[in-house]
Amino acid sequence: MNKVSKSFIILLLGGFIITAVVLSLAYKKQQAGGNVRAAESEYVVLSWNDLGMHCYNRDFKDLAVLPPYNNLWAQVIKVGDPPQVITEGIEVSYSFPDNTYSVGKSNFWQYDQQLFGKDLPPNIGLTGKGLAGNMDQINDYFEAEGIPLTEFSDSDPTKPYPYQLAEVVVTEKGTGKELTRATVVAPVSTEMNCDDCHYDGGVEGIATGGIETNILTLHDEEVEGEYPPGHAGPLMDRRPILCAECHASNALGAPGVPGVPNLSKAIHDAHEEEVPSTLDGCYKCHPGPQTQCLRDVMSTKHNMDCIDCHGNLENIAKNSDPWLKEPRCDNEACHGSAYQQDQALYRQSKEHGGIYCAGCHDSPHAIAPGREPNDGIKFIDLQGFYDTLQTCTVCHATTPTGQGPHGTFAPLIPTDFQYLPFLVQ
Repeated sequence: MNKVSKSFIILLLGGFIITAVVLSLAYKKQQAGGNVRAAESEYVVLSWNDLGMHCYNRDFKDLAVLPPYNNLWAQVIKVGDPPQVITEGIEVSYSFPDNTYSVGKSNFWQYDQQLFGKDLPPNIGLTGKGLAGNMDQINDYFEAEGIPLTEFSDSDPTKPYPYQLAEVVVTEKGTGKELTRATVVAPVSTEMNCDDCHYDGGVEGIATGGIETNILTLHDEEVEGEYPPGHAGPLMDRRPILCAECHASNALGAPGVPGVPNLSKAIHDAHEEEVPSTLDGCYKCHPGPQTQCLRDVMSTKHNMDCIDCHGNLENIAKNSDPWLKEPRCDNEACHGSAYQQDQALYRQSKEHGGIYCAGCHDSPHAIAPGREPNDGIKFIDLQGFYDTLQTCTVCHATTPTGQGPHGTFAPLIPTDFQYLPFLVQ
């Protein structure tokens, strides 16, 4: 046997060994998960927060960028061959066992009328949702929008904790019998870090005794009295101020004032030369050195940060429709057609069996497996380990034989080597 033949045989054997190891690991993972699905329930609930982090102001007496406003989504699946997404004959509720009140943890309710024109009951948010209640059915999923959650747990109401836990419970309509449940992170933070620059004597030497009033004073100086019609007068004279009163905000559904730049453009433009386009720079305004809201697999295992997806501050300022026009998973520089979105936004896209992408992969900036243990609870409950939901028998009664999501086959036999890292993590 010549050297070429020997080399070929060695390579061939090596390929068989690698394939065997990969399939063995995948099979073990799937077996582990198959034994975990709670009491072999007939139902599974996949639930998630729609964003990697919801922000709100710590203090509303002078200035408001965002109110307390968290969203939870859920899809309920009846296990079978094939599985079915169901909405009939069930109710889906949510609660926060260690975060049952917000009044006293935030002064939002003292200024809700002035800021948003609504005199809300205590612990009720802008959409009428509280910290516990039923989720609303919307087409093939359930949603609780506008939950007025704070970052302060009942058990430790003075210490911020951004990765709060919700219980999402599915019950049979009429009987109240519990069918399944999930423990889900509802991320929330006030860590905007304006005080890094706008402290007394900081920017332009302004010193009013408060961070927010320093910002409003700077704003008054920069516009030099040229306010939009109907909005005349210094901001300092008519506090509290909602930024979206003039600056359009898709996050709040606020149209703003014609001719005035939207809030994202105004803020990113103003800080472009003051803040570096780096992760640390982003954390100057977005939560933050303590919160570290970017916690997903892209950052923990692939060394990616905000700029890799969103571009620098200059690019972000040029976004014509912020919040509604965002980076896509299926752009050519990233996943391409392998992870194709059927909607403009990842958080609204579906794939395998009509399941929302976030149901299996989790929400933007928290794509599994990430850094925070709380994000992994729901995955561990379903399949025994923290990773993208990949155990077929969580939803299928028996292991399927056809092609699954992203071209995989049970037990997760890869059709392309790009999936190898996903299988052997």
